[in-house]
Amino acid sequence: MREYLTSASDVLAEVKTDATTGITAAEAQTRLGMYGPNKLKEAEKDPLWKRFFAMMADPMVIMLIIAAVISAVTGMAQGEADFADVFIIMFVVVLNSVLGVVQEYQAENALAALQEMSAAQSKVVRDGRQILVPSSELVPGDIVVLEAGDAVPADCRIIECASMKIEESALTGESVPANKIQEVLGLPAGTDDVPLGDRKNMCYMGSTVVYGRGVAVVVATGMETEMGKIADAIAQASDELTPLQIKLNELSGVLTKLVVAICAVVFLVGMIQHGGLAFFNDMGEVLNTFMVAVSLAVAAIPEGLVAVVTIALSIGVTKMSHRNAIVRKMNAVETLGCTQVICSDKTGTLTQNRMTVVRHYSEDIDRLVRCMALCSDAKWDVSAQQAVGEPTEAALVADAAKLGFLSGDLDAANPRAGEAPFDSGRKMMSVVNISPVGDYVQHTKGGPDVILSRCTKFRTADGDVPMTDELRAKIMEQNKAMADDALRVMAAARVNHGKTAPASYDAADLEKDMVFLGLCGMIDPVRPEVKDAIMEAHGAGMNVVMITGDHIDTAVAIAKELGIVRTRDQAITGAELRRVWSSP
Repeated sequence: MREYLTSASDVLAEVKTDATTGITAAEAQTRLGMYGPNKLKEAEKDPLWKRFFAMMADPMVIMLIIAAVISAVTGMAQGEADFADVFIIMFVVVLNSVLGVVQEYQAENALAALQEMSAAQSKVVRDGRQILVPSSELVPGDIVVLEAGDAVPADCRIIECASMKIEESALTGESVPANKIQEVLGLPAGTDDVPLGDRKNMCYMGSTVVYGRGVAVVVATGMETEMGKIADAIAQASDELTPLQIKLNELSGVLTKLVVAICAVVFLVGMIQHGGLAFFNDMGEVLNTFMVAVSLAVAAIPEGLVAVVTIALSIGVTKMSHRNAIVRKMNAVETLGCTQVICSDKTGTLTQNRMTVVRHYSEDIDRLVRCMALCSDAKWDVSAQQAVGEPTEAALVADAAKLGFLSGDLDAANPRAGEAPFDSGRKMMSVVNISPVGDYVQHTKGGPDVILSRCTKFRTADGDVPMTDELRAKIMEQNKAMADDALRVMAAARVNHGKTAPASYDAADLEKDMVFLGLCGMIDPVRPEVKDAIMEAHGAGMNVVMITGDHIDTAVAIAKELGIVRTRDQAITGAELRRVWSSP
């Protein structure tokens, strides 16, 4: 069932639940047994004894075991009581397996502890009341309540929505939060489905609510979620041998052939020296020649190689742990050293996943940033020295704080009297504040084109002047310049209603005859340490590739700043990539 193309009432009926009362606790337990826990499936873990013997399946280890057996047999055949070589070889084999098992066990325990620490709870309506339950116990049909700051615990169809925005970069790579609605979606012309990033009436596991609130019904949990499908695709990928394992396997193959050749040559030489086939008449001499051949063969096997490799990898794992990197399998450390191409996501990896204002266009910047901060629901956290709220609004509040205008002080001095909340249809938000002198002052922010269309004046350093076509063209030129640099642009406007409150706080009545204040350009900035890391990777002969769902101009701007590409021509779109893959 494609819930995003179906009405909320039909979805509720399909999953047999009620939007007001939810399902009962008993029904939840029944469905939990039917659908399983709401968590991604983990691969079954082998017991320690099985892992221990699995470590011995390596061709080099098998060769050592065979060498130890041959040494023991030849020693007993010759009547020698010294089994030092056998003990040394078996010690190396056991040590190698123990080190490998212990390392994997410690890494898995560390990962399990991290997962336990991050165990989440969700607000769910059951038996007609809202309760907190572990997210792992959610089932299809549960009614979840979502508020700013909540992680979406499962795939859900939104049934109530109040200006809700959800950050979905984990699924779509888009750093700007997606506006959500509760209405049924329609299929775009010429298509048979709606892309994941455009399903505005759905919210998915792995995303986070950053603004507003909503109520949604769970339609998929665990491995049936979109995140689960990604996890399943990853699980289907077969483990490939690391470069070191390939080389060691090649070495073991060469040594095996060499050992067999030594045995054959030595035995044939002995046979020729003793008269050819007559050699087999003296079984004592045959046995003695065979023992010499085997001894030479065993001597050709590097008993210490496996132990040296294991110890070296273990040291590498330990050093990685000191840098807060948990390596589950030791061979992965060696693979890192053979890396030739690094493919990285952009949002949250190369960038900070935190919008930041980097450019202004205004003749009264102080008034511009104050307007942006007042027309916002994000707040400045003095103790943490950062803005908290929806990323775009948080960027504007942080920008005002840099200039000394803290949102808490602004709100205290200019209490909010009314508002017209943001709406994706009109692309604006307006609030009316009471200024320190008692005036009702309206602050509006939104898309530059829609804000500019409602303005009749322009704020200059000398005061307000009538808006002219020349000023409009100049503003749109600045807007285009910011957009060409991959900045997300917001505009601000202001209206002073005087000592009398507006007759209506309806958007249509408020958002007209405004004074244009200016533009703010923001971007998701790169992590400060990334550029040096990319330069270091290039210096080591590794090529760095950035993969993102952003518009190509935005992607190229970030890639240029990081030194990944120098020109737009070096970027390749998804369509071009598919064409390259499909070409013979």
